[in-house]
Amino acid sequence: MADLITKWATQVAESELAAELPRRWAHTQGVAKRAIEVRRLLGGNSDRLVAAATLHDVGYAPRLAVTGFHPLDGARFLRDEHGADERLVRLVANHSFALLEAEERGLRDELASEFPLLDDPLLVDALVYCDMTTTPDGGRTSVQERIAEIISRYGADSVVGRFIRRAAPEILSSVQRIEAALAAQPR
Repeated sequence: MADLITKWATQVAESELAAELPRRWAHTQGVAKRAIEVRRLLGGNSDRLVAAATLHDVGYAPRLAVTGFHPLDGARFLRDEHGADERLVRLVANHSFALLEAEERGLRDELASEFPLLDDPLLVDALVYCDMTTTPDGGRTSVQERIAEIISRYGADSVVGRFIRRAAPEILSSVQRIEAALAAQPR
């Protein structure tokens, strides 16, 4: 069963991203690789983490971009077209502190009412870690370099730039918690 959700997630993400957004697809594949590396921290939620990592940016697909806010567009697509697991959809909708960006875009109430935050701090932190330690091309990076890259790419005064600066303390804390949990794991 576990293999089925990760295979399904890969098929969905690849079909939506690979041809039209190859760089986004490379990032997605890198985030999924990080998820596989940290899955041992999550026990029964490990497959949900890998699926969410694989699907977290599916809302960037041009045909899915209804609001222009990829976490909301992706979550709606997964819910409405695929009937995906509610916890998976909520994780995609809220990945990497998306609620703060939704606020910048005037979509906070919409996101929060349709897709409430998931009450699973370890799972939420793990997805933040995977996303925020992966470059746009799928390589490994530090969280500090990733935040700086996002600000540089979008501009400090853009919606995304304002969001990422606001979210940075939370992002750093999430990544630090996962790094500490990984360091505490027996080798």
